Amino acid sequence: MTAMIELDKSPSKLGLYFRAVTAKKPGKLAGKQLPTIAARMQNVVADPAKLKQYREVCGFPVAGSLPATYPHILAFPLHMEILVSPEFPFPLMGLVHVKNQITQHRAIGNQETMDIHCEVQGPVTVAKGLEFDMLTKVQVGAETVWEGVSTFLFRCKTDIKENKGAKAEDSFVPGAMDYWSVPENIGRCYAKVSGDSNPIHLHPMSAKLLGFPKAIAHGMWSKSHALACLDDKLPSGAFQVDIAFKLPIFLPAKVQFQYAIKDGNIEMRLKDKNGEKPHFAGSIKPL
Repeated sequence: MTAMIELDKSPSKLGLYFRAVTAKKPGKLAGKQLPTIAARMQNVVADPAKLKQYREVCGFPVAGSLPATYPHILAFPLHMEILVSPEFPFPLMGLVHVKNQITQHRAIGNQETMDIHCEVQGPVTVAKGLEFDMLTKVQVGAETVWEGVSTFLFRCKTDIKENKGAKAEDSFVPGAMDYWSVPENIGRCYAKVSGDSNPIHLHPMSAKLLGFPKAIAHGMWSKSHALACLDDKLPSGAFQVDIAFKLPIFLPAKVQFQYAIKDGNIEMRLKDKNGEKPHFAGSIKPL
């Protein structure tokens, strides 16, 4: 049986985080799989002022269709509702966003009316814990225009041994490179436009309380900024963007954004200022 959360408007972000902090979660599965929990919200239209702020923070052009990452922002309150619901067994604080996939079936107009459906599936046992997927589908009428998969890790002990042998060589060879200067306040700026106000992103002091030496940038900001930098190189039709998040970006930072384009496909890497430590590895492919 599916636990369906119906929303008629976006909930209070403050209320969601209060529920996240105060919720008592068992931190373990009742069976082999997560309970089926879904959330949906209909007749969603992007707020022009908030969209403008998002474009500015992420670096997208001021005109054009909805940025490919923006439906993730519109769906984020639904993700939160699922993760703080009593049926979901893992505590929200401490979950790690390890992968993100976006499939844009067509460009979405800035003021199109959308219906958003999200549900959680999994988990899969890995060496570091349990990974589960948050699935998102965006429809305009009966047409599916956008889909997203966010993979999260809940750290816990498992029977799977981590392979500590030599890591596979990355054969990626950059064709071009940009240097980004990531400011100390980017976490607060992105939190304001995304609703993702996890304390690890906001301030060095709040990050230290959760075990980080400094505040870290949102992974979805780095993905969004990468797409913004490649805006004039993105496929003209349907495309898919896959990102695997690696090491965190401690703020402030200077990083290298590397990419290569071949046969319409784009391979990209985000690395530290010396081009050594990886922050993400990803690809964009036309469909």
